[in-house]
Amino acid sequence: MLHEHYMQRCLDLAKLGAGYTAPNPMVGSVLVYEDKIIGEGYHKKYGEAHAEVNCISSVAVNCRHLINISTLYVSLEPCAHYGKTPPCSDLIIKNKIPKVVIGCEDPFNEVNGKGIAKLRSAGVETIVGVLEKKCRDLNKRFFTFQTKQRPYIILKWAQTANKKIAVSDNKRLIISNILTNRMVHRWRSEEAAILVGTNTALLDNPELTNRFWTGNNPVRLVIDKNLKLTENAKIFNQKAATIIFNLYKMTLNFDSELVSQVYYFKLDKSKDFITQIINCCFRLNLTSILVEGGTQLLQHFIDEGLYDETRIITNESLKVENGLNSPELKNGREFYKQPISSDNILFSYN
Repeated sequence: MLHEHYMQRCLDLAKLGAGYTAPNPMVGSVLVYEDKIIGEGYHKKYGEAHAEVNCISSVAVNCRHLINISTLYVSLEPCAHYGKTPPCSDLIIKNKIPKVVIGCEDPFNEVNGKGIAKLRSAGVETIVGVLEKKCRDLNKRFFTFQTKQRPYIILKWAQTANKKIAVSDNKRLIISNILTNRMVHRWRSEEAAILVGTNTALLDNPELTNRFWTGNNPVRLVIDKNLKLTENAKIFNQKAATIIFNLYKMTLNFDSELVSQVYYFKLDKSKDFITQIINCCFRLNLTSILVEGGTQLLQHFIDEGLYDETRIITNESLKVENGLNSPELKNGREFYKQPISSDNILFSYN
């Protein structure tokens, strides 16, 4: 049970990197000597030091002589390649750490068992698979991106008690409250990109930032095939990188890093536009997409089976007659439901 105890600490540390590490995974690590943690760390931000580096660096000067007789725990297989940082497996070997306990293997092609093999070849006792499901679930976005070659896709909407998402006269319908707004903005901070359709952008004029939470803004993805949006729309405010998917204009360069400005991606009208958007995001290393609407766009993802998770906010005290129906799920997935405020607002997810 000690292995599980220290691996859980790795997971708790790893979660602190949520919203900052993508497209890298969230990883936590602890160094243990005689059932006492003498060092711990996590991957704080993409491009910066990995969890193992921060863990070993955190060991106090008066304990550094214990590093080569301690056990290192890490939630994901140590890397074995040079990327933005040197290989963590080399660092472990250099510090003569005799035993490493790993949560799960890394599916990234440059790692994918190579880190484990390198450790074992160097004589390091290596145990793999401690709290494996939890470790994989923590990085479900990363695993989906690597194994399915596409972003992890979350569908989100708010609906009334009678499953209406909007009123028929195009007036704004307030379904949720301040608490749920904060929750949604937290979700935005945890995802790489956020997607809306033309009508949502035109009628709601959303900013699509996480201004009610901390952390990075997602890349804003907007479908505007015929370039109907005007320059005063909030999505053009350059508070986050924005990609406009259209039929006429192309300014996006896949070799350049996205910054807070507007880019245009030209769609091929003879091909499925959702597939093109997903492929574009994959090429840009956007590991997850939060799809916020509208109904037609959400239903397209549902009908094609192109989603991994749904998050539905239901106001059970509100009914709207002659409104726009919410999307219809067809696969009978089991839902988990929980109240999120005192005014009959329920959050369902799967």
